[in-house]
Amino acid sequence: MIKMFKKYNVIVVGAGHAGCEAAAAAANLGSSVLLITMNMETIAQMSCNPAMGGVAKGQIVREIDALGGYSGIISDKTSIQFRMLNRSKGPAMWSPRTQNDRKRFSEEWRLALERTPNVDFWQEMVSSLIIKNGKVCGVKTSLGIEIESDAVVLTNGTFLNGVIHIGEKRMGGGRAAERAATGITEQLIELGFEAGRMKTGTPPRVDGRSLNYALMEEQWGDEERGRFSYTDVELKEEQRCCWITYTNLKVHETLKEGFERSPMFTGRIKGLGPRYCPSIEDKINRFAERERHQIFVEPEGWNTCEIYVNGFSTSLPEDVQYKALRLIPGFEDVKMFRPGYAIEYDYFPPIQLTLTLETKLIANLFFAGQINGTTGYEEAASQGLIAGINAHQKVFDKHELIMKRSESYIGVLIDDLVTKGTEEPYRMFTSRAEHRLLLRQDNADIRLSPIGHELGLINDERLAKVNKKIKDSDDIVAFTRTKSIQTGEVNTLLEELGTSPVNQAVKLFNLLGRPQVGFNDLRKADATLNDLLLNYDKETIEQAEIKIKYESYFEKEMDIVERMKKMEDKEINPDFNYHQLVSLSKEAREKLMRIKPRTLGQASRISGVSPSDISVLMVHVSR
Repeated sequence: MIKMFKKYNVIVVGAGHAGCEAAAAAANLGSSVLLITMNMETIAQMSCNPAMGGVAKGQIVREIDALGGYSGIISDKTSIQFRMLNRSKGPAMWSPRTQNDRKRFSEEWRLALERTPNVDFWQEMVSSLIIKNGKVCGVKTSLGIEIESDAVVLTNGTFLNGVIHIGEKRMGGGRAAERAATGITEQLIELGFEAGRMKTGTPPRVDGRSLNYALMEEQWGDEERGRFSYTDVELKEEQRCCWITYTNLKVHETLKEGFERSPMFTGRIKGLGPRYCPSIEDKINRFAERERHQIFVEPEGWNTCEIYVNGFSTSLPEDVQYKALRLIPGFEDVKMFRPGYAIEYDYFPPIQLTLTLETKLIANLFFAGQINGTTGYEEAASQGLIAGINAHQKVFDKHELIMKRSESYIGVLIDDLVTKGTEEPYRMFTSRAEHRLLLRQDNADIRLSPIGHELGLINDERLAKVNKKIKDSDDIVAFTRTKSIQTGEVNTLLEELGTSPVNQAVKLFNLLGRPQVGFNDLRKADATLNDLLLNYDKETIEQAEIKIKYESYFEKEMDIVERMKKMEDKEINPDFNYHQLVSLSKEAREKLMRIKPRTLGQASRISGVSPSDISVLMVHVSR
């Protein structure tokens, strides 16, 4: 009998955003990779909204790109609109976001993977894992085919025992018109894993030709189009418009008519949904005082009339959805392509993982994405990237990659999941990162590309580009420290900008420290500065300006990072028996034994472990 499959270094189960990044990373590092998906036509499907990035999520996409992942490149190639959110706030809050062509996004991801050497594909459901002596050795498919591997990355998304809810209707499925995956949850529970249920949802899709856009607010992208990727991806100049409209009290009353048939309110849905992206029925129930809620009307691509009704996620009966939609301004004659729905699925509380995303119970088995209780393409993709890297590193006995909280949002995400766990779909926010001023979207390449280069995911040319950006921005800053400008040259400008004039010659550096003053203002008043800046691109100039304006804040943040470094670097033996430390609280002993923190810093973030517990632990670890 001919053997169909060779033994692979890494098998990735699931081809969503996590699976695609995992497969690409492991393959680009040199592993032979088999990507198994139930449907080759839905690789990297944008299951919910056709968009990437947003607040904190945009920072994650830039970090993925800086490390050598593909999400930023694919997003740029398929973008139909780009916006930098929160420009009115400080640079720590600036967050890039793209509206994307749903079909082209999936197509570009598939093409990228097909062009990646070492990636093979197989279309089928994985029904179980092959486990020998506490180590994963491959997978078994629904056809009974056994495929061997050195490591397995599970990225099953919403497919593990997925159930779709629309009103009183209930059907098995991992996504609209796609079946659920079965077998893996039951096996993992048998092996000793703890599992839970979560819920997410999606809004109806409608026919854009049936909408009256004159009754809505236009929302255009940025005039000067930005990008996610630090590579030179070619961008279209053209952008598509989105629109904003609002619900009203009539819409809310109509939706309430369906509450008695809502799976959310009748208890048929047991899983917890995302707190920060609630369904429309949840919004009007929880925020009864609100007379309206914002609805974003978003095109699904360049060449389709399909519209995504962002802000109207629902599992109410389809007739109620349709009736309520027609009461929204601009939707009076709406035609619905498909109703919204909720989906319940299995997840595994992530405290069962190490910081590499390898499971504690089974060696060489990694989890990434919604299986870990997260929500969002960006969170999933970043986990996939790290899991793919670490699966390869483990197989080839190389140094594992653990991202620190002080160096990336990805590090914050994974540390939060593994250390604190989650009982509801986890979403990244800037407020979750204590060092967010250092973790900006503009410097992700400076922070992380050296790591990507050391691994082998970033080539010499890209690293040289990063180093040039650092040098050039430093040169600009150095120039402003030495160049003075006279009162006559600058005071008129300062008055126009609404800031106080100066009474003597002043360094450009000092003027740029004022919030009202930027390089684009000063170059009008100083020809030498203008001539200098003509030699640099916009991103380098922006980097220099941020360095100048926030220099003292950066220094304070770095001091905090350095003070915490002693705890973050103080490793704890994974076999340490916390029960022997009777001076620890009982709760602390239980939590520490369960999570087995890698460092004192991680131990200090475990819920239920007090500062006094850490003091006790510090003494014993130091010994």
